Amino acid sequence: MIGIVPDNISDEMAAVMRQRVAAAVRSIPDFPQPGILFRDITPLLADPAAFADAHALLTHIAQQLHADEPIDAIVAVEARGFLFGAPLALALGLPLVPVRKPGKLPGATHCIAYGLEYGNDRLEIHADALRPGARVLIVDDLLATGGTVDAAAALVRQAGGSVVAAIFLIELADLGARAKLGRAGVKVAALLRY
Repeated sequence: MIGIVPDNISDEMAAVMRQRVAAAVRSIPDFPQPGILFRDITPLLADPAAFADAHALLTHIAQQLHADEPIDAIVAVEARGFLFGAPLALALGLPLVPVRKPGKLPGATHCIAYGLEYGNDRLEIHADALRPGARVLIVDDLLATGGTVDAAAALVRQAGGSVVAAIFLIELADLGARAKLGRAGVKVAALLRY
């Protein structure tokens, strides 16, 4: 049944579900520039069964992380992080805190500039988004060089929280972000690794 998260996903079931999720991710060569192999998740989003599998597996991973160290909030990064962070927050019964592009949040914010694979950007979080000492799980769709999640983690710290872990649908493993984030004390979990 679509939308139901199994209480306990066996290793065999997880492998089958992961294969369905991977089959729904399209690889597009030379986008957005020559030499890049882009991992397109729009076919996954268009397939309710594969999207439900992704949600169930991400929830299962987050529940395991939560069992190891309690999580107080889910921080989702704009924009595709919202697609995975919102249902994850609902499934775990936790608040959802958005990290957004500048000018999208009303009220006082913390802001940070950071480097991307193709340039620079900025992110913001509400200054009062987290209670002091809140332990958060950062959620995004893709881990590439780690610049975005590193910036989100810095915003969490500015807002008074700490990062328990970061979870992703896809990790581009050869770019080394997992080791970089590990040195900063951030655990990383990803559903698919390329």
